[in-house]
Amino acid sequence: MAERSDVTRNRAAILDAARALVAEPGELRLSAVAKRAGVGQGTLYRHFADRDELLRALYEQEIDTLVALAATLIEEHEPTEALRRWFAQLAAYARVKGGVIAAVEDSVWADLSTRTHGKLGQALTGLLGAGSAAGVLRDDVDPRDVILLSWFLAHVEAEEWEVRVPRLLDVLLAGLLR
Repeated sequence: MAERSDVTRNRAAILDAARALVAEPGELRLSAVAKRAGVGQGTLYRHFADRDELLRALYEQEIDTLVALAATLIEEHEPTEALRRWFAQLAAYARVKGGVIAAVEDSVWADLSTRTHGKLGQALTGLLGAGSAAGVLRDDVDPRDVILLSWFLAHVEAEEWEVRVPRLLDVLLAGLLR
């Protein structure tokens, strides 16, 4: 049975509100999420039983978006530009990830991390493979190398993000070029 359109719309609004709020300083409060989403508390709780469930769904949605984006970028752009654009989205995702990491308990984070690294690896396999096949990216770098190198995103302070992250992503991309 297909979900009603208002149910789908409410879930999307809740996730959008959580995405915006998790990037802000302070504790993520479900009441603030419901208010920003324009839904009542009951509606929020019908979709997400608690804060960890909401954050898990938000994190998984971000990963799924990154994975889908990789395939689209490979089709629409030459490999270096595809990887550059994917890195830009990875940086945007890192802001959400940082908020999620700060908000969830270690046990929830370990579960999320285990489930999502494989998806990111698949996305990077496609991006790196396209670049290697085109002769523009190194073929001795694997997805885990890139994931490990991109962890710097978790350590960039908010006040330096706009200046530092684009430069660091350029350095990362340059290191992948042949």
